[in-house]
Amino acid sequence: MFWNEKMETLSGPDLEELQLKRLKETVARTQNIGFYNTLFREAGITPSDIRSLDDLAKIPFTKKADLRGGYPFGFLAVPMNQVNRIHTTSGTTGKPTVVAYTKNDLNMWSELIARNLTMVGLRAGDIFQNASNYSLFTGGLGIHMGAEKIGCAVVPSGVGNTKRQIEMIQDFKVRGLHCTPSYAMHLTEVAEEMHADLASLEIGCFGAEAWSENMRRDLENRLGIKAYDSYGMSELFGPGVAFECPEQDGLHIWHDCYIVEIIDPKTGEVLGPEEKGEMVVTPIMKEAMPLLRYRTGDITMLMEDECPCGRGQKIARLLGRSDDMLTVRGINVFPSQIEHVLKNIPEVGDQFMVYIDRVNHLDEMMIEVEMNKNIFSGELQDLSKLQTKIMKALQETLTLRAKVDLVEPGSLPRFEGKAKRVVDRRVI
Repeated sequence: MFWNEKMETLSGPDLEELQLKRLKETVARTQNIGFYNTLFREAGITPSDIRSLDDLAKIPFTKKADLRGGYPFGFLAVPMNQVNRIHTTSGTTGKPTVVAYTKNDLNMWSELIARNLTMVGLRAGDIFQNASNYSLFTGGLGIHMGAEKIGCAVVPSGVGNTKRQIEMIQDFKVRGLHCTPSYAMHLTEVAEEMHADLASLEIGCFGAEAWSENMRRDLENRLGIKAYDSYGMSELFGPGVAFECPEQDGLHIWHDCYIVEIIDPKTGEVLGPEEKGEMVVTPIMKEAMPLLRYRTGDITMLMEDECPCGRGQKIARLLGRSDDMLTVRGINVFPSQIEHVLKNIPEVGDQFMVYIDRVNHLDEMMIEVEMNKNIFSGELQDLSKLQTKIMKALQETLTLRAKVDLVEPGSLPRFEGKAKRVVDRRVI
């Protein structure tokens, strides 16, 4: 069963007791992973040293680079015959981060989604359209499972074919919609061009990329819905880690499943409520791939005031990143990924620039790439072939289309300090 809006959440000593019990179980599971055996040994601690929630601070952080180093299955804590699903996230050097799930993991994940969707008002019998990517990206199947768990009739529309999406909302009388906020804006614009009546829509759940309060108000006014922010990360199951309630003021993170810390990203010092820093999360209900003190790279803060809805302490809407990760159409992209692809193409030089724009409410990425001066001929046919080659290589790695503009050697800016290769021109 999942929680619904009438069920009370644990708090105080009861919650802390449950968190400690599950933390100890998680620490024990991590001892099946070579990385954590080494981590504990080098830190001079053993699982028996974790006797209280305060002892969590004795454990060093886990970073995304650590997960990449364990590719593909180095962070599995269970035998492969207990793994029921595999997803991946974007990798920065051509290899993705692998995330795996047991049957219990999938049940827990779907319960978290069900809690969130129930919290914002979806009910059994509602028709729910999931306009998210059904692939290795966790947003599609994760949301789908949770909506089915509460008894919704799920329309797995996926991404694209916007006019058909609008027709389905009209014909099926869809009440709830899930997608990225930028796609929701695009859908809204197309619906207005079609003079489509989307009166059945009441609830929109949007995540996977940053969006503003202005965009929320715009979506709500134009679609006649309540628009809710969603937060998740594949390493922590996927979507469903935190979600807004009807108060629409911060996101509830499920403290019976996650222990949250906010740290200074430079010093690692743990910060208090209302202090902005990097969110560190320890999931305490994962079997296949348990993690300890995972640095998410996301900047937020723990909110001090209790929510009127009674569901416990919230985190603020994300304020940015502590690293150079970009989110383009819901997909994580690192400049180092792009650099890795380009360095494997001999006709390309060492310099590139990335430009991110929002066109008709959808993200567009354009990359200026310098030619290798030893190969540059300037012939249009040669440039066209190379352009196609680069675009294909980038799409294979990023799972995202990017426009490529080839430029002459020496024409892009040079930097004395850290190169600033990304110009994000989106206004959210």
